[in-house]
Amino acid sequence: MSVLTSSPGWTLELNGQSFFTQPPWRVEFTNYDWYVDAGGPEYNFTVALAENAGVHLGGLVITQTSGSDQTFWIDPKETSAFFGRPRQEGEAIPVEAQFHEQKRSMRVDFPDPPPPGSTLTVVLRPPNNPSLNDLYLFAVEALPAGPNPSAAPLGFARMEILDGWDR
Repeated sequence: MSVLTSSPGWTLELNGQSFFTQPPWRVEFTNYDWYVDAGGPEYNFTVALAENAGVHLGGLVITQTSGSDQTFWIDPKETSAFFGRPRQEGEAIPVEAQFHEQKRSMRVDFPDPPPPGSTLTVVLRPPNNPSLNDLYLFAVEALPAGPNPSAAPLGFARMEILDGWDR
């Protein structure tokens, strides 16, 4: 095992792969728009990185794993991130995002990776909520900064989308 210095922090590397020494262990999900086809929703994924994480946070991978509507679009250009929690926004964090429509997966990379001890929120902004009411699940993985990152699973974000009759 070797520990390499790399800007902007330390990278724990084993056999050419980057790891967290203490990975984040959960994701908190917030969505204030629960109805079918609601316009302009914001899907907030909040992650707390431990002080002893051993490495900065390189990115997140968010993958839709269930839900009836497999076609709603998430625009990577509308993706953002900030330090803090929803409705308690701190400083913005630059992001580079890619959406793979067939895999229903969004990869969000941080060019300036947030350091250990940070709490941050990634915001996905589809034009509309899904067009079908259902329970939607998103698997979330954290990527350590560094070469060939070993993803740490954070669990699932649960989003219930309702139609007018479900009230």
